[in-house]
Amino acid sequence: MEKNMLFSQVKGLVHGGDYNPDQWLDRPDILAEDIRLMKKAGVNSATLGVFSWSAYEPVEGEFHFEWMEEIIEKLYQNGIYTILATPSGARPAWLDAAYPEAMRVDSQGLREHHGRRHNHCMSSPAFREKVSIIDRKLAERFGSHPGVLMYHISNELSGECYCPLCAKRFQEYLAEKFENDIEKLNHAWWTSFWSHHYNSFEQIEPPFQNGETSVMGLNLEWKRFTTWNMNDFMKHEISVLRSVTPDIPVTTNFMQLFEGLDYRKMAPELDAISWDNYPPFHNDGEPLAETLAETAFHHAVMRGLKRGKPFMMMESTPSLVNWHTFNKLKRPGVHMLSCMQAVACGSDTVQYFQWRKGRGSYEQYHGAVLDHIGTDDTRVFREVAEVGEAMRKLAPVAGTLVKARAALLFDWDNRYAIRDVRALADETKKYEDTCIGIWKQFLKLGVEMDVVGSDEDLSQYDLVIAPMLYMLQPGTAENLKRFVERGGQLMATYFTGYVDRDQLCFLGGFPGDGLAELFGIVSEEIDTYYPSDRNHICFEDGRAWEVTDYAEILQVKDAWVLARYAEDFYAGTAALTCREYGRGKAYYMAARVKPEEMESLFVQLLTEAKIPVRRLPDGVECHVRTGEEGTYAFYLNGNSGKVEIEGAEGMDLLTGTKIQGTFTLPGYGAAVLSQG
Repeated sequence: MEKNMLFSQVKGLVHGGDYNPDQWLDRPDILAEDIRLMKKAGVNSATLGVFSWSAYEPVEGEFHFEWMEEIIEKLYQNGIYTILATPSGARPAWLDAAYPEAMRVDSQGLREHHGRRHNHCMSSPAFREKVSIIDRKLAERFGSHPGVLMYHISNELSGECYCPLCAKRFQEYLAEKFENDIEKLNHAWWTSFWSHHYNSFEQIEPPFQNGETSVMGLNLEWKRFTTWNMNDFMKHEISVLRSVTPDIPVTTNFMQLFEGLDYRKMAPELDAISWDNYPPFHNDGEPLAETLAETAFHHAVMRGLKRGKPFMMMESTPSLVNWHTFNKLKRPGVHMLSCMQAVACGSDTVQYFQWRKGRGSYEQYHGAVLDHIGTDDTRVFREVAEVGEAMRKLAPVAGTLVKARAALLFDWDNRYAIRDVRALADETKKYEDTCIGIWKQFLKLGVEMDVVGSDEDLSQYDLVIAPMLYMLQPGTAENLKRFVERGGQLMATYFTGYVDRDQLCFLGGFPGDGLAELFGIVSEEIDTYYPSDRNHICFEDGRAWEVTDYAEILQVKDAWVLARYAEDFYAGTAALTCREYGRGKAYYMAARVKPEEMESLFVQLLTEAKIPVRRLPDGVECHVRTGEEGTYAFYLNGNSGKVEIEGAEGMDLLTGTKIQGTFTLPGYGAAVLSQG
């Protein structure tokens, strides 16, 4: 188990969050009180310096680190470790005044003004130089301090820059990718359409809003380039830190299913994956248990970016945020529940933004452990302290892993392509919602699923679901064939295998690149439904599933027909098929059906994959973490009322109670059963 530990110094789970002492340097009484209250709340880590550049370097070349040195040392003396951030997420005013190239250019071609954050030009040599200087000085000053656990690179990396520097870099990126052959690019992008042929890479511009946006290949490569360029900037920061302190691990905080960057391309550069978790609990649209289940999906996405290692919940709020459409408080008990869910899904940390609310500016009303009242007698502080105590009790869980036998394929490139393609209906494509809905249905069957890329190794899985795999990367088809051939159970859906990585349609029928052989079908047409349109899929045993949004019309070549359409001109044709391939089976669902209606199909797939189904009460989740020293089953009740859980056993680490058979979970309650 030790090899999976994120922080051996802590000897357990990390509890803490963003701390901004530079905002309170004129209040030593508050700084002293912060340490006292951190200890009372069970906080053992603080993330420092995320937005401290102006405090470090108030004018160019004049550095002040003594205040941070004092903070880090006092925290360490009190058993609180530091995650030290680089301050590149927000630039001081002097930098933009002296080096305007550091400010981004927007998609209209206009240079932005100083302000906000996450708005640096990734390509700017001047900005990179200034970042290198401050990062190196931080590493030299603090990298050897025993209280520093990790470096936190920048903050919530995001955005794109259309400046001349980035445009030139984009051209160079394309030239290298297409082997300096402009005709290879023209073919891949099908630029003969609308006479958009390029004669040289120098003619290619980014997809400005008032420029070229009709070439799908250009749009997609710009998104890939933006990830590449941001990743290159991140690697630049990492290289500076590692040149001074090679043994200190690094991370950066990702943001849920952020569309702007392909996190799978960035994950290899990081020692641990961390992310910021802000679900809209108590919204009008769904019960809390449904929001909780969707949050579990996002945890699984982050867990899947670096399999074989725990991840970090770098930010969350103990109360509310200030940027949701409606900024609603977490109800009593929900904070503990959401923290336990993060740990259950594989996080070795529970961290917050932020420790103490600032008095002014944009996030003065964002939730924090300490409100403006500044005392420990608030509901929020008490609940955070309860989490701190729970994290202490769950120390044996640190370093253990969630080991899933089922996986769902989710690709950033695929979502980019589906979002951009001029097909189907823009309002109902809903690739992300489709993936989340299917994943949640398996969770309700008591089955943990990883979320992985279509080109990743699938050998550890027995069941794979591939929703709307419109774009096939090189090797994806062979990867899926090998998976089924060795005995895996695969289910793909409508809109699979239409285009290659350059968004050129496969010829010879969909799904392309050999997947038609795997599934034994060819998709002849795809029908897009208006919201009022309906069809049904009917089985011989009388079951009928309602079809919405999309329905493919199939030619069956070499597959069993399990169900057929009931209405419209394609009534009686195949809607659900299955083909044996090697030792496994490949299922194809040709139409959109609500995941809950497909439960019987999912149970069939799980049975054939020999993955046990465990039906829990509605709104209850079960996640299991395993290590060399034991197994830990987390039970989470997303309902406000109590529920009875059957078939459970073990010692509840939270209460010290021995469970055998049936036990009661209170509303919003959690139990963690150690099973030896």
